[in-house]
Amino acid sequence: MKILSVADLPLPGVKVIRFARFMDQRGYFTEPFRRSDFDSRFELASLRDQAFVQANESYSRPDVVRGLHFQWNPFMGKLVRTLHGHMVDIVLDLRKGSPTLGKAVMHDMPSDAGADWSEWIWVPPGFAHGNYFPRESTIEYYCTGEYNQTGEAGVSPLSREIDWSLCDREQKARFDALLANGAVISEKDREAASLQTWLADPRSDHFRYEG
Repeated sequence: MKILSVADLPLPGVKVIRFARFMDQRGYFTEPFRRSDFDSRFELASLRDQAFVQANESYSRPDVVRGLHFQWNPFMGKLVRTLHGHMVDIVLDLRKGSPTLGKAVMHDMPSDAGADWSEWIWVPPGFAHGNYFPRESTIEYYCTGEYNQTGEAGVSPLSREIDWSLCDREQKARFDALLANGAVISEKDREAASLQTWLADPRSDHFRYEG
């Protein structure tokens, strides 16, 4: 694996990891993950003790919104990439005591088979994760915890208490237009807790900012 760069997003701990593709007249070859290469990067030191124990693949039709999901039993971090199509990833800070509690970021992750690089986004435990899809898309993500229906919950992407001020204005405007014009959202996600309701829930104490 050839890691080209590691960039921090405005929510501390959320990272974008860009890796190389090796191009020729046939197309490209890439090694999207190698444990030793992750471990050798000082910018990824927080991932060294994280073991990926489950891999998920998700297909979405155009104008789908998913999330915002999180899990505490066991804690689950997610390493996410776009295989095909166009994903805009959404991450919301749920850590009590965090200076960015309640703030969300978006990261645009379209797939481009002609590019000589691709990206992962790392979403640590303590953050809610979701995405929206301007076109038909397939994504993949590695998880540091196995799914447990009794230890997971969500915040609705429609929650009025979410602070979107860290997001790119054009991305947020496209998201707002999608919501206003018939986004496809599951009943579970649409009716999930508001941010305020979740933070008043005793289970929210599982997520604490550690500085």
